[in-house]
Amino acid sequence: MADKAFLKEKAEELVAAPMCYPALRMKAQAWLDSIGEANEGYTIEAFVQELERDVNSIDNLIELVESPKGEEIFGAEVAKAMAEQAHAAKESGTRYCICAACTAGGAILDNRNAFEL
Repeated sequence: MADKAFLKEKAEELVAAPMCYPALRMKAQAWLDSIGEANEGYTIEAFVQELERDVNSIDNLIELVESPKGEEIFGAEVAKAMAEQAHAAKESGTRYCICAACTAGGAILDNRNAFEL
């Protein structure tokens, strides 16, 4: 079972992830900065809401990298490689996008009950 230290570790990974959305990075950092403070409950709520909006599913990733937009963003070769990695991840049971931000964010969402509200 996850604990608050696990959530903190994953939030730090999320903040450090290059592909993390700026709003999500800001909410994660706000929670990290508020740990042990009176406003921690408020920052947890805002952080979880942002996670729910921003963490992508593996299906969303596959859809993107197999689309013309994905080829435009990543280039055809990289998009193809990402699609292969995403399909392999999905086959092994991965539910979230495999980027560092979504991997960390998904772990937090899956263990949100460890937040002390």
